Amino acid sequence: MEDNNTNWCQSVTGIVIKDNKVLLARHTYGSGKGKLIVPGGYVEYGETPQDAVKREYLEETNIVVEPQNIIGIRFNAHDWYIAFRADYVCGEPTSDHDENSEVLWLEIEEALSREDVPDLTKKLIQCALTDASGLAPLPYQGNPKNGKGYLYGIQEQHNAR
Repeated sequence: MEDNNTNWCQSVTGIVIKDNKVLLARHTYGSGKGKLIVPGGYVEYGETPQDAVKREYLEETNIVVEPQNIIGIRFNAHDWYIAFRADYVCGEPTSDHDENSEVLWLEIEEALSREDVPDLTKKLIQCALTDASGLAPLPYQGNPKNGKGYLYGIQEQHNAR
């Protein structure tokens, strides 16, 4: 079924951390197939990015979240992707058995060391863990077929004295 309400150029995600664990979903299609990634998806026309994060998390994971601050932006010539730090509100992780095959809370350190967690997901988890403010360019190769990609995220600030 074609979805005429989807803005295919705008997508969102949220990094949800609870009790030193991050919520991840095992993707079932595309370049992320078989990988543990942060849930998210496309923004619908007339929907705010924050509302899209809430909807996507509920649809894909059965978890209610509340988006907070923006921790990263990835963009290229074709589309953009905004990542929020998001608070867990309620719910038990449940796969949608469509876009993901499992949803689980994973210890942060384990998520950052696993080979089945993509680099972008790891970078966004790290952005969510820092207390620094302000978005800065982060190294990110992106998908070569979409042209050069850019990722801006929160980095730890260092005093240059």
